[in-house]
Amino acid sequence: MELLITIWLYLVAELSALQQVVNLLTGLNGLPAVIVECFVTTVYTAAGGFRVSFVTDNIQGAMVILLIIVGVVTVGVETNVDRTLIPRSNYLEPTLLGWQLIYILPVAILTNDFFLSGFWMRTFAAKTDKDLWIGISIAVVAITCILTLVGAGGLIAGWSGVLGDPPEATGIELFQLFETLPAWVVGIVLVMVVSLSTAAFDSLQSSIISTGSNDLFRNKLNIWVIRGIIVVMFVPTVVVALKSPSVLQIYLISDLISASSIPVLVIGLSSKCYWWRGFEVVIGGLGGIFTIFLFGLVYYDGDATAAGRLLLLEEGLYASDWSAFGAFVAAPVGGLLWAAAAFALRIGVLWIRAKMSGRRFDAFDKPAAPDASFYTGDHSTDGVERENFTRTDGDGVERSVVDVKGKFF
Repeated sequence: MELLITIWLYLVAELSALQQVVNLLTGLNGLPAVIVECFVTTVYTAAGGFRVSFVTDNIQGAMVILLIIVGVVTVGVETNVDRTLIPRSNYLEPTLLGWQLIYILPVAILTNDFFLSGFWMRTFAAKTDKDLWIGISIAVVAITCILTLVGAGGLIAGWSGVLGDPPEATGIELFQLFETLPAWVVGIVLVMVVSLSTAAFDSLQSSIISTGSNDLFRNKLNIWVIRGIIVVMFVPTVVVALKSPSVLQIYLISDLISASSIPVLVIGLSSKCYWWRGFEVVIGGLGGIFTIFLFGLVYYDGDATAAGRLLLLEEGLYASDWSAFGAFVAAPVGGLLWAAAAFALRIGVLWIRAKMSGRRFDAFDKPAAPDASFYTGDHSTDGVERENFTRTDGDGVERSVVDVKGKFF
């Protein structure tokens, strides 16, 4: 469920960013563009599934390179930096937020990437490990260059007077800089931004459909019903996107959710922690979020309203205090502590049950490796309850699925 919430927040952020950019660069209402994007991506992902997302990703990569080239050349030619704004901006001075981001950004980005199905789709699409490593290496170099250039755009926007004197953070500094460029450049940028947004949105849409079908409904609901639910869900998604004051705030909310859940989740990925269960993961994830609220109560001297606003990070990262930093510390630490308490509770209950029933306490017994029938599909004699059924994925291919009835507690 937390994964679905995270993907939904990314959908909201994508639509919010699109309408803000369209409104800024054209002066027009961004709602029609948002509606058209939702309709177009729904149609072609329904027809082509994940394969279409892979094709549009290639287009997206070409668009990014073209956008960077056009942006760098035109900004270099058309923009004049006011050197007197450099010291007044304080961009080059050490700040409390700058030191805090050394911790916040790695935690936020690393944990949130675990929740993005698009990364997993591309990982499993690699034919070999070598192909995966080559792709990752190329991506690291490309993303480093792109982020450096895009980040420098914010500095240039502040030093060229676009953001006022002294410069004020807005969250869309790069596009405010583009707004000052010639009209033909603005037109090219607008087309590329819409293309990029569409390519990202279709991947998120495919991810939420497949995740909802597999994890929420266990592939027992027809895929077209899932798509219908997603279409209905677009209505509140668009409303929230249009009301969102900051794209960054949306991402920060999803980062807090992932920071609460991922540390307790990755424990179960280790073969040495075979005794870890979903009970600990759920309690740990919810407990991490609750710990943020508890931290807010302490930090704001018992003000429950301010503590509740901290859950949504309404002040963003620019509060000039320790609230955001404390929230990103409380989320993973609190999640681990709650998960440890849940683990102790579960083990205690199982131990009491074993003692009362006279059975051997086996909570720490290592599970046996699956036999050949687990892989061949012959499960008639192994004593494990399963359901065999087929599903049709977004690419139109019908596949056999085995649903193992595992233990949660």
